[in-house]
Amino acid sequence: MTSRGAGTAFSRKNYRLSTEPEKSKVTGIVNSRLLNDYLHRIFTNADGNQPAAAYRKHLTFQNLQEHLDRLLAEENGSEDSRDQVAEGRLGPSTVVLDHTSGFEGLLLVDDDLLGVIGHSNFGSIRATTCVYKGKWIYEVLISSQGLMQIGWCTLNCRFNQEEGVGDTPDSYAYDGNRVRKWNVTTTNYGKSWAAGDIVSCLIDLDEGTIAFCLNGISLGTAFDNITRGAGMAYFPAISLSFKESVAFNFGSRPLRYPVEGYRPLQDPPIADLVKARKLLGYLKNVIHIGIDVTEGKLVEKDTSMWQLQGEPTVLITLAHIFNYFSPFMCKVYLVEDVLMTFLLSILEQGGAVEAHPLIQQLLDLMWLLMEEYEVHECLKQLLMSLLRAYRFSPIIPDLGLQIHYLRLTIAVLKHEKSRKYLLSNVLFDVLRSVVFFYIKSPLRVEEAGLQELIPTTWWPNRFTKEGKESKEVKEESAEERLRRRAYERGCQRLKKRIEVVEGLQVQILKLLLNNKDRGGGEASRYIFLNKFRKFLQENASNRGNLTVLCPPEYMVCFLHRLITALRFFWDGHKTKTPAALSSEEAYVPPQLFYNGKVDYFDLQRLGGLLSHLKKTLKDDLAAKANVLIDPAELQAVTMDDLDEDEESATSAAQRPSAALAIGGALARPGWLSSPTLGRANRFLSTAAVSLMNPRRPLGALEKIKVRTLSVEQRTEEDIEGSHGNEGLLLGRPPEEPDQPITENSLLEVLDGIVMMYNLSVHQQLGKMVGVSDDVNEYAMALKDTEEKISRCPKRRRDIHEELLKSQKVFSEKLNHLSRRLAWINVTIYSKEKMQDIYWLLQVCIRTIEHGDRTGSLFAFMPEFYLSVAMNSYSALKNYFSPVNSMEELPGYEETLMRLAAILAKHFADSRIVGTDIRDSLMQALASYVCYPHSLRAVERIPEEQRISMMKNLLAPYEQRPWAQTNWILVRLWRGCGFGYRYTRLPHLLKTKPEDASLPSLQKPCPSTLLQRHMADLLRSDRDLAPSFLNSVLNQLNWAFSEFIGMIQEIQQAAERLERNFVDSRQLKVCATCFDLSVSLLRVLEMTVTLAPEIFLDWNRPSSELLLRRLAQLLNQVLNRVTAERNLFDRVVNLRLPGLESVDHYPILVAVTGILVRLLSRGPADSSRRRATAVLLADPCFQLRSIQYLLGHAEPSALAAAAPATDKRHFSLHTYTEYISAEELAKVDKMLSHLSEESKQAAATTLPTSEEDLCPICYAHPISAIFRPCSHKSCKACINQHLMNNKDCFFCKATITGVDDFTKPASS
Repeated sequence: MTSRGAGTAFSRKNYRLSTEPEKSKVTGIVNSRLLNDYLHRIFTNADGNQPAAAYRKHLTFQNLQEHLDRLLAEENGSEDSRDQVAEGRLGPSTVVLDHTSGFEGLLLVDDDLLGVIGHSNFGSIRATTCVYKGKWIYEVLISSQGLMQIGWCTLNCRFNQEEGVGDTPDSYAYDGNRVRKWNVTTTNYGKSWAAGDIVSCLIDLDEGTIAFCLNGISLGTAFDNITRGAGMAYFPAISLSFKESVAFNFGSRPLRYPVEGYRPLQDPPIADLVKARKLLGYLKNVIHIGIDVTEGKLVEKDTSMWQLQGEPTVLITLAHIFNYFSPFMCKVYLVEDVLMTFLLSILEQGGAVEAHPLIQQLLDLMWLLMEEYEVHECLKQLLMSLLRAYRFSPIIPDLGLQIHYLRLTIAVLKHEKSRKYLLSNVLFDVLRSVVFFYIKSPLRVEEAGLQELIPTTWWPNRFTKEGKESKEVKEESAEERLRRRAYERGCQRLKKRIEVVEGLQVQILKLLLNNKDRGGGEASRYIFLNKFRKFLQENASNRGNLTVLCPPEYMVCFLHRLITALRFFWDGHKTKTPAALSSEEAYVPPQLFYNGKVDYFDLQRLGGLLSHLKKTLKDDLAAKANVLIDPAELQAVTMDDLDEDEESATSAAQRPSAALAIGGALARPGWLSSPTLGRANRFLSTAAVSLMNPRRPLGALEKIKVRTLSVEQRTEEDIEGSHGNEGLLLGRPPEEPDQPITENSLLEVLDGIVMMYNLSVHQQLGKMVGVSDDVNEYAMALKDTEEKISRCPKRRRDIHEELLKSQKVFSEKLNHLSRRLAWINVTIYSKEKMQDIYWLLQVCIRTIEHGDRTGSLFAFMPEFYLSVAMNSYSALKNYFSPVNSMEELPGYEETLMRLAAILAKHFADSRIVGTDIRDSLMQALASYVCYPHSLRAVERIPEEQRISMMKNLLAPYEQRPWAQTNWILVRLWRGCGFGYRYTRLPHLLKTKPEDASLPSLQKPCPSTLLQRHMADLLRSDRDLAPSFLNSVLNQLNWAFSEFIGMIQEIQQAAERLERNFVDSRQLKVCATCFDLSVSLLRVLEMTVTLAPEIFLDWNRPSSELLLRRLAQLLNQVLNRVTAERNLFDRVVNLRLPGLESVDHYPILVAVTGILVRLLSRGPADSSRRRATAVLLADPCFQLRSIQYLLGHAEPSALAAAAPATDKRHFSLHTYTEYISAEELAKVDKMLSHLSEESKQAAATTLPTSEEDLCPICYAHPISAIFRPCSHKSCKACINQHLMNNKDCFFCKATITGVDDFTKPASS
């Protein structure tokens, strides 16, 4: 088609026939009488009446244009007067936001100057037009529900970063976030708003009042007696916080909720509107009236089944109509008011969308009779209007409005040519079409009709005061059972209604994923793939810039609909190709990660950066996958990295300050702003100077280097492959089975779904659990209040009334929350959604297993596959559990075991280099061993993998994050150690835990199988045991020393007279060091119990040294903790917040456990004698420390403490619920044994001269001589020294050997 340039005065195709004789040559044109009747029936007068046949002009195609001109000009005279400037208004006729001078702070404004996002603390902006007389209205579409003040202000109002609209004398505002109205002072007003609501702002300058409406419902008069008179004119204005966003409608589009008597600030295009409606009437007439050529008469037709069957008469008539109608269809107001309303009316008759082919016919007509650029603009505006209408429609019980707009969207997208145009140019480029897949959650359940849908509310009452589910399941009463069942029925009714909307959303995606519509170019699926990849790149590359990101609540809905559509096509392919895999066996083959066919942007790979992997693994790629890396490409990649570094370093200095000045345009997808969700925006700043050298560049201003996506040039053949070309599956490794999986394009969609989950879906799933937590908290509060009411004495009526008020408040809140929770459980945590996440977990597990088999090429896998495997399991376990149980999922036990095998193998995998992902794997494994069902899964993995896992856990603690490793070992032991069967520490039982579901608060579930593997490894590997235990002892020495140093500082701060506070971070670090010390002691207890010979069999080279080091550390810990009125005692008694876990019990029972294991063997046991001798020989040993454990205080201490009779001494005997009688008997036995042995040792020990003592420790006699320098010390000192250093203590000569030294008798 030839374009007509700009404007409307263009030559259009002329459908009039030039002369009468020529008409007969045109086949299909009816005779002149019938044509005249037909044209008069189509083009009726404004009143719809037709003049009598004798008086009406004879119509032919030659004079039809003239007739049409006359018809359309009929009411123009009366319209002219309306177009004049309305009285009471000043400013431009097109009302927009004043981006030149009417703003304060930092703001991002859409390119249509109607949408705005706050980019500073409290930015303000007003419109370009003001009013001083009459009644006026404008609408604000709320895109985010945060802190905003919306209303009116005068030109004299001066705003700043703290004061906005409503904070100055002549400005008035409504704030639905805090539910208040503002005019210098503030009072309660209105209702709370939510994203997706529409606020109408009304001003009556005749009466002097201001009012507001929310979704068309009046909130009442907010202000009266507002200032009027000379010089007083009011501008629409808003103040909004950082990242809050709205869009204004001053009248450029039809108002959603017009109010009688109030005019929009911008006049509607009335003249164009009248003409467009007339032309639409003529179009309807063409559809409604047919020509029966054989009978020679006009007939009424069924409009729903109308088709353009190539009738020239009808076609030429339509061409005349569209000649006038087309230019109007490029204007947003007319598209929304005329075209969209007409198309919706077609679908109002009900039935499936397929039952209304008329819309397809009309779209065919548009493509046939309108210029291409006109069709493009019309379709773009239509989709924008539909998206806006869908997003900002209130929730009603049957979701009828949402269904209505989705059905029309489907009808439009069913048209192949329209769908491909919209997909290529609009859906992901101009709009943010993901909004179509979102179902918003109602904040006000009354308006959403949930009270009618779920009349009976219910909530669980099985929680204890600690917030945990109570052990004894109380029998629910008959009344409770009835309430629960009624509530569940209400939830089912709601679910059925929401499933209708979800079904329509899936239909949209099925249309976009159609790969059979190859008419006129590429199939829809391949256009969608490229756009979807770019969408993922935007969200992956701008993690810090919220204005670019797709909101996570949209992502969650999009993910579920996409999984449903993907599995539909996947299983459809399976039915046609039986050899392919079903969606139940879906996975992403490993070659996608290294063959370069799918772009992963700059996302981290398991082995590091892609450029590094291409260099280091190029030989493996060539040998295994037959993929050759071009040396020139490697060099280009390296140079590109260098350029990028230089660019980022110099960009801040080189960026011109003018870019920050007022009105500097920035391209940005406006997720949060205008409901059109348009992309281009202006950046407004009244503080450009302060941004010249920002401490950190603003997200929207950062220059992000984005590579040109190779996917944009890809064709169907590049993706699916053909004639020997494998497409996306190029470079299949030998370990990968040679069988078809599914269509390659579906593999890329699957890969994108996994990436989407990682980007923001998981965080959102965790966030929405908050409503369930609120229900539990209020249920506990209500239960507590009801108990107080039952206990309240009758004489205290005042207290009884207050309690009844509280009961009423809690009940109302619970009624509201339980209905809201029903909605969230249906839309986010339903059984079907749980199965989607479970399927995603299985996909990731299979993908990781296939990738693992490829050896070194596993390093190419993006990190997010491992992250999603761990996070999706966590979501299934923690987020869905209140509603649906994970145990009910098919193949649950096997999936758990396969995930356990992945964690066990890869937490120490040398192919994984990223510290973050390695830490995540370690944390996931640590969480896994805390729960009985997942710990059993670890025990079910193959024995070889279990032993390998334990060997990795027992690697020396240096040069790696050891705290998590230690925590895993402790969890495997918890429940077997001395007094180590507690879930929470005894002194913390009365306090409420922050989160009862934390792994650390789970009941002990030790693993004897993994303990056995640990014992076997320590016994059999002579090098492993000493290196592991020395590292544990080193870390214990460090952790306990740090702890003691910190509590000294805390004690000093507490004793100062001036009031000062200890830094909470310091307290947290102090508590962490204490917890680490306890857990390291427990690992030592575990080792001593499982493999005592490592310490006690002195035929092993390092046993004596390890035992001496252990004794030394145990004595140090005991002395520090048990001394009367010591530092530890005083800090524990301070009970500082943050130091709750610091107490005598955990650390003393851990030390006691080690001592009991070392010393409680038979009296004739040589190992017991060795242990006793070493312990007593340690210079730090004090018998009173052992006596302290059983409450035997020193006599001197007792005398000093006599006045304070209420002072209780620590004793293991007071913890009978935690320590068994058998364990206490062992401690008594150990104490009597040590008492006896220490007396004997004191009696037999001969005094040693100072010359014979070790010159290093002065605790032991000299027992070793060094070669070659002949210097001397005791064996303990030299053995400990040689662990880290080979130089002599004294002369720094390298020691080549150590011999026993015995003092000659003669001397």
